[in-house]
Amino acid sequence: MGYLYLAIAIAGEILGTTMLKYSQGFTKLLPSAGVVLGYGFAFYCLSLALKTMPLGVSYAIWSGVGTALTAIIGFLLWKEKLSAAGVAGIVFIILGVALLNISSNTHA
Repeated sequence: MGYLYLAIAIAGEILGTTMLKYSQGFTKLLPSAGVVLGYGFAFYCLSLALKTMPLGVSYAIWSGVGTALTAIIGFLLWKEKLSAAGVAGIVFIILGVALLNISSNTHA
């Protein structure tokens, strides 16, 4: 169940971050409300995930996957540049999160 809450927390973070871009510095009301709701929901779900998951692993997954997906969304929605180094960075984030998760499961 922890991984389900974590996945929902990641979705909330992505929503909040995407709305942050649309809010244009909190000058647009609806996207600004989306930021508050998205991050609030994300932290709530993350707190539920932490009931059954280690802090280090869950936070690494939450922040790493959120960062990677945010970079991809920026590339797709706003045509932001994503260089070869940026793609390599995303791959390293995903590999790092996977390694942390594997090492946590072997020592649990």
